[in-house]
Amino acid sequence: MPSQTKRLISLDALRGFTIAAMIVVNYPGSEENVYFTLRHTVWNGLSLTDQVAPYFLFFVGASIALAYAKRQSGGTPKAALYRKIVFRSLKIYAVGMFLNLMPEFDLHAIRWTGTLQRIAIVFLISAIIYLNTDWKQQAWMAGILLVSYWLALTCIPTPGVGKVMLEPGVNIVAWVDTQWLPGKMWRGTWDPESILTTVTSVASCITGMLAGRLMVSDKSPNEKANYLMAAGAFSAIAGYFWGLAFPVNENLWTSSFVLVTSGFAALLFGAFYFMVDIKGHRWGTKPGIIFGANAITVYFLADVWALVFYEAKFGGASLNERFVQAFGGTGADLRFASLLYAMLFVGVNFIPAWLLYRKKIFIKL
Repeated sequence: MPSQTKRLISLDALRGFTIAAMIVVNYPGSEENVYFTLRHTVWNGLSLTDQVAPYFLFFVGASIALAYAKRQSGGTPKAALYRKIVFRSLKIYAVGMFLNLMPEFDLHAIRWTGTLQRIAIVFLISAIIYLNTDWKQQAWMAGILLVSYWLALTCIPTPGVGKVMLEPGVNIVAWVDTQWLPGKMWRGTWDPESILTTVTSVASCITGMLAGRLMVSDKSPNEKANYLMAAGAFSAIAGYFWGLAFPVNENLWTSSFVLVTSGFAALLFGAFYFMVDIKGHRWGTKPGIIFGANAITVYFLADVWALVFYEAKFGGASLNERFVQAFGGTGADLRFASLLYAMLFVGVNFIPAWLLYRKKIFIKL
């Protein structure tokens, strides 16, 4: 029987704060005026923005372990769990496709990949893995996926080029997409949510499942925090050194990128777990809990609200353009104005999240 019976406030809050961070980095007040760390790196490297998506997958993995350990111990048949997993994955994927098509709904320019689509596919694969393996098998599986991906990208020449390439659009990952990924691609000839990077995205989720396994073990709370912090430090350091040979790269979701980001996520989880769940210091966690209670719903609503706050024209200019221009007229840094507008937009999305939470409405996509 799992020893963790109460909800982890730290995990709920971290999931919500990650969604809020997604909104901040996805919706700056001005695309031209953004602080460096709030931009995705052009290619190799790591910014704060690059870490948001892998953190969310890590927390998805931890949530899988906590949720399904309880259901398995309660005797829920696997067939019923499989049906729920598949149905939930289809719902998340469908929402992602709806957002891709909005507002024109032009089926001729459809893009089949995206953030929610990746979450749906990774959740589906990872949850099935969880139900059929123990933690040692999951750890081995993550290791094999990362090493296999590294060997594939560094040993297989790009067809048509004749040599191994890790540059944008001319690597084996992009080639696979051009051959088998239907529809429109985000970068024209390649897509950051590609077919092959799903492999290492699953590894990111498995690292979260291992953290979740630790949370439902019979170890003491202090031991759990220590193990999380130690594993996080080891993973981040290992990823750094692996990155010297196989660069840390979000677009390729490289093996080193998985280790570094999962390491940071584990360190963050361990610190939050110690402060919030062990020490009971819950001040400041409420906004994260409110966002996390309807995380995917908030992400969806942000795209809908963006039609008004970013796309609609009022007197020839959108609201974000007017805000940044007005703020810039005071002599302030336009990058700060852009960040401030993004934070205000987070506040706009907090309103429906708070209303849903207050009414105890939890939309489980």
